[in-house]
Amino acid sequence: MTMSSHNDAKHANPWAVLSVIMLGSFMALLDLTIVNIAIPSILDNVQASLDQILWVLNAYSLVFAVLLITAARLGDIFGPRNVFAIGLAIFTAGSAGSGLAQGPSGLIISRAVQGLGAALMSPQGLPFITSLFPAERRGGPFAALGMLSGLAVLAGPTLGGFIVTHWGWRWIFFLNIPIGVITLALTLVVIPDLRPGLRHRLDLLGVLLVTTGLLAIVFGLIEGQRYNWGTVWGAVTIPAIIGAGVLVLLLFLVTQALRQDAEPLLPFAVFRDRNFTLMTIVLAAIGFAMLGLYLPLTLYFQSALGLSAVAAGLTIAPQPLAMMFASPMAATLSGRVNGKYLLIPGLVLFAAGTGYIDWQAHADAARWSFLPGLIVAGVGLGFTWIPIFSLATRDLRPELAGVASGVLSTIQELGGVIAAAVIGALLQNRLVVALHDQA
Repeated sequence: MTMSSHNDAKHANPWAVLSVIMLGSFMALLDLTIVNIAIPSILDNVQASLDQILWVLNAYSLVFAVLLITAARLGDIFGPRNVFAIGLAIFTAGSAGSGLAQGPSGLIISRAVQGLGAALMSPQGLPFITSLFPAERRGGPFAALGMLSGLAVLAGPTLGGFIVTHWGWRWIFFLNIPIGVITLALTLVVIPDLRPGLRHRLDLLGVLLVTTGLLAIVFGLIEGQRYNWGTVWGAVTIPAIIGAGVLVLLLFLVTQALRQDAEPLLPFAVFRDRNFTLMTIVLAAIGFAMLGLYLPLTLYFQSALGLSAVAAGLTIAPQPLAMMFASPMAATLSGRVNGKYLLIPGLVLFAAGTGYIDWQAHADAARWSFLPGLIVAGVGLGFTWIPIFSLATRDLRPELAGVASGVLSTIQELGGVIAAAVIGALLQNRLVVALHDQA
């Protein structure tokens, strides 16, 4: 580190820094799911087709997922505080644009701008944790960040339902503006400008390849159903787009392998750590499972059970509450026992709770019959976040923290995007079949 940034870090209050970062990350993650519950209102209000509405959801997650690895590297180069602040400003501007949008295309563009801001903010938390907290005291901060990310994804529907019912869908976006401005001011006052004393270069070819590859894959998954997994235009088909994305990502890995001595976008050193590699797989599965269950569940509560947006949100609320109670226990235990002894029971409980919810779901179910499953799944999630992050980063060198954070977040997001694509496809398939049968 440079001398001045070292002094800054010494005088910084680690928990104050973490709180500001958590506030920004919470907004970014909340906006992944808070819009789901507003879909019916937006459909009525801006005369959007179902495809356009899916893009209101997906423009955000697409830009977010595709740019995380690059954003982590930008944090290494320009300092995590500066990139976080720029991301916050862009995110707040995108929120204003979304709230003011008059038609579907304006809303989709503003959501993409929000996604850009969110991508710049999200990976900056991990470098601060690894530089401000010693390894043995990282359980608490990871618990806080992990709990927050789970809470944001799950609180989205409850909070969104409340806002939509009382103030209308535009306020989902307008509320981000004052919070964004306050968080930006706090960022400049509270967060130190930490930077390693090395001059970094950005691997532009790497950025181009990873962005193109991820973009093609995620676009193909999101749009696949709309084109029946067939032709998009001319000779271009959805499988071809996804296949091209995979090839470009392979090319990215080859160019990165050749650049390991220079400054690659993705240092392979992170994957030499077996724990880190295993945890990326676990995170992808959890990202998939969370979105894969809660997207159809919020729709089911409103469409099949006829609940209002608020009632649907409140029905899901026991899960994040259970997670909030379980997380501090997991944090306390994580200092004493090996993370895997918390992670495995946590995953089993999450799977059991999810299975129970699935078993209970039928057309005339009572809304509270899901309660046991939601609570068990919530407790399970509470016991997964902390061990995932502490196992993944336990043996990593601090200079790899930014990249590690970008990779972990990207893989979790991709899990969610794939889930949204797969579940969206299944839902649309079932709708087509059901409408045909009923006709």
